[in-house]
Amino acid sequence: MSGKKKGREMEVVPGAGATTEKGAAKMIKLVAICGSLRRDSMNRGLIRSAIKLCRECIDGMEIEQVEIDALPFINPDLEAGATFPPPVDAFRRRILEADALLFAFPEYNYSLPAPLKNAIDWASRPPNVLADKTAAMVSAAGGSGGNRSQAHLRQIGVFLDLHFINKPELFIVRGGQPPQKFDADGNLIDPHIKDDLKSLLLSLKAFTLRLHPNISSS
Repeated sequence: MSGKKKGREMEVVPGAGATTEKGAAKMIKLVAICGSLRRDSMNRGLIRSAIKLCRECIDGMEIEQVEIDALPFINPDLEAGATFPPPVDAFRRRILEADALLFAFPEYNYSLPAPLKNAIDWASRPPNVLADKTAAMVSAAGGSGGNRSQAHLRQIGVFLDLHFINKPELFIVRGGQPPQKFDADGNLIDPHIKDDLKSLLLSLKAFTLRLHPNISSS
């Protein structure tokens, strides 16, 4: 997806994020967002593992993590005339330039963490920079492993024209049955979950190419 902005006006071209000169191969650009602000979050560890998997064993796709802690609370009063606050504008541009998104987040009170919902609300302000993106989600949380929060994000995605893969799903129950899944720093150490995460990334890659065949992946 690409866009040209003049003030608040931004031309959004669906699925053009990986377009280069005619005939040139381009990596699928995947932006990862962690819904937890905690430094040692297991969900942050899932993103680190996804980045490593893409570098080592998934051709044609690269992941960049985008932080959301600097975003102010959603407030249209902060949209001064034709501009967004600088942190919001920078965040929206990173989303706009991506071909696909990866969300990793815990579950709070049967729903999304507030920082993630805030980031999504800013991204959806007109023009909606999430529209027509492909996406996947993973979660590490207590209890259900985050299946309720994932269901909520899918519901939000319907309104935003954000296209999530349906399978595979990945819910990781924090502190569940042995063996240990994460180390003390939140790094993913379970080889079976790494395989599941790789399968999810490959599914997202295939789905992105199917929905946006103009992307030529190397």
